[in-house]
Amino acid sequence: MAVEKYLAVASLGLFIMFSAEIITFYTFLTAPVIEVEPEPQILMYISIGVAPAMCIAGTVFILSKRYGSKPVGSIIIAGGVVLLIGMFYAHTLIPKIDKNYLVFAVTTVPQLFMAVSIPIMATGAFLLRTKKRPIKEYF
Repeated sequence: MAVEKYLAVASLGLFIMFSAEIITFYTFLTAPVIEVEPEPQILMYISIGVAPAMCIAGTVFILSKRYGSKPVGSIIIAGGVVLLIGMFYAHTLIPKIDKNYLVFAVTTVPQLFMAVSIPIMATGAFLLRTKKRPIKEYF
């Protein structure tokens, strides 16, 4: 496996981790046991999970955009799909969250990352469709 495939798998893992963290946190906010400030928690999840995942996906795209790669493109598309489905589910949890915890970050993060998942899937689709360029040999 090339470096691009390993990085794509790492990006997919970070997308899964971020979606799971947000869903777990929103589920906790429906019936909180202890007092918590949601904005710092969400910013921490963004900086740990989705920001590095997007950077790694961008790096994979730059590394393999010249020759394209079906496995890498499909892994990046899977990451975008995981992010879209996870944020959609988190968005459905917002009406159940306690009113004291409905701050700006809680209401906008799922919508923001649902929108971000679309360009991620588009870059993966670009890698799927790119054909390997022939090597020019000069004699």
